[in-house]
Amino acid sequence: MDKIKKLYTIFIISGCLVLSLTSCDSFLDIQPVGKVIPNTLEEYRALITTAYGVDLTDRGMCDMRTEDISVSKDEFDQNNFKDIERWVTSNPSGTEFGWSYYYQNIYYANAIINKKNEITEGSEAEINQLVGEAYFMRGYMHFLLVNLYGQPYTKEGAPTSKAIPLKLSLDLEEMPTRNTVEEIYASILSDIENARQLINHKEWETGYNYRFSKLAVDAFESRVRLYKGEWQAAYNAAERVLEQKNTLEDYNNNDFQMPNTYTSVESITAYENVYSRNGINASLATPTFVKMFKEGDLRTERYFGDADEKNDGNYKIIKTDETSQYKCTFRTAELYLNAAEALAQLDQLPEARDYLLKLMEKRY
Repeated sequence: MDKIKKLYTIFIISGCLVLSLTSCDSFLDIQPVGKVIPNTLEEYRALITTAYGVDLTDRGMCDMRTEDISVSKDEFDQNNFKDIERWVTSNPSGTEFGWSYYYQNIYYANAIINKKNEITEGSEAEINQLVGEAYFMRGYMHFLLVNLYGQPYTKEGAPTSKAIPLKLSLDLEEMPTRNTVEEIYASILSDIENARQLINHKEWETGYNYRFSKLAVDAFESRVRLYKGEWQAAYNAAERVLEQKNTLEDYNNNDFQMPNTYTSVESITAYENVYSRNGINASLATPTFVKMFKEGDLRTERYFGDADEKNDGNYKIIKTDETSQYKCTFRTAELYLNAAEALAQLDQLPEARDYLLKLMEKRY
């Protein structure tokens, strides 16, 4: 209940003090000094750009709870992340998970969706694109939250397993309660369909490709369907992307770019860098994980530095850092893997193998 009360407080504060868009409006006769109540397309675009700029690094920290990553023995790193690595959940010290940021973005998205018909100084296509991105943002935030804080989707467990609060309105009087995994996924797929109807940019040019696009809608659906075990739908969505964009970085060429950079030919949406500066500096790949990369795999030397004997032989990660260069939410390689896994589950093994071989040609 403490977390629910805290979440409710965040909604109140963000609603009344930051945006002043909803039920708090009745208390306002004039626009507060220093505050902007969005009206125009430009102002609402700035609002969702704020959401795009929020760092979402929980998944990077979750790696620290696996056998793949070990936290550096450095005193600063231990002070920040030792409780994460040790699964300390009561009264943790150091860095904590930032679930409230996801609901902050959901609030921004709901504000745009709620005010669609009141947005001024923009064409219908521009407003539709913006609102479509808001639906996408809301669905994507709920997707991340349910997989960070809920049970994995299973057909047997989803209808009854309580997960996270589903927030679809700007009603600040509403006390959030936990919804089931099934309810969350149904809402996510609904938001994907609404985004599909409104988003009209197939792709954004480099530099603006942090924004959601038509290709991203299908990429997102493929991921969601895969998580649900809906193999044919996952394959169909992956194939819709690959029919339009199937470029891969070739690790055999010296001038290739890392595929998780925003300028990569693989990039579909360059929205997230899931590691903070402190998080990536504290994270070391374990020998067990590194040894999973077999001889001839060109990724090994691009992803890992030398073993650090002072840190039990763990390896520095060089695949990414905290800079804005490494921004990646959806890229084409994921769709090759989604298609391959879905086909394998459908017992279409030769076809699944074809997708894997196309990817392996660029990585070995």
